Amino acid sequence: MANEASDCYPCAQEARLPYVPERECVVSDEHWRVVHAFNSALPGWLVLLPRRHVTAVHDLTDAEAASLGVWQVRLSRALRDVTGCVKTYVVQFAEKEGFGHVHFHVVARMGDQPEDRRGPAVFGYLGRPEEEWVAPERADALAREIARALQD
Repeated sequence: MANEASDCYPCAQEARLPYVPERECVVSDEHWRVVHAFNSALPGWLVLLPRRHVTAVHDLTDAEAASLGVWQVRLSRALRDVTGCVKTYVVQFAEKEGFGHVHFHVVARMGDQPEDRRGPAVFGYLGRPEEEWVAPERADALAREIARALQD
């Protein structure tokens, strides 16, 4: 882990592989790791992370960039198969303290999702009280189901 990544949550988790819960490594390849968001009240909120510390999209290597779209589509399909969502949202900011590491939110948008939680308002599912978060056991179960869907 690079020095500039010393206070980076995704890099800290990467350094702990393979000793992380399933939700912290749903699947991975040489460039990307997929996790289930730990602080989401919405099941199926995935985060796609470069395996190395990167703070801006323009700093992705050509190899990382070449597989980015493929990962986003594969994860969207797996979320549809596992959660029954009608579409996914893909969003990237990487601005929050400790989370400057580039990451792409790939979020299940359910058919019955309330209007006030659609589009950018989906972020209302983050920052909720901890008792509303997807339970770690449920996130691990979803991780297993998504990993299986990606193998098909």
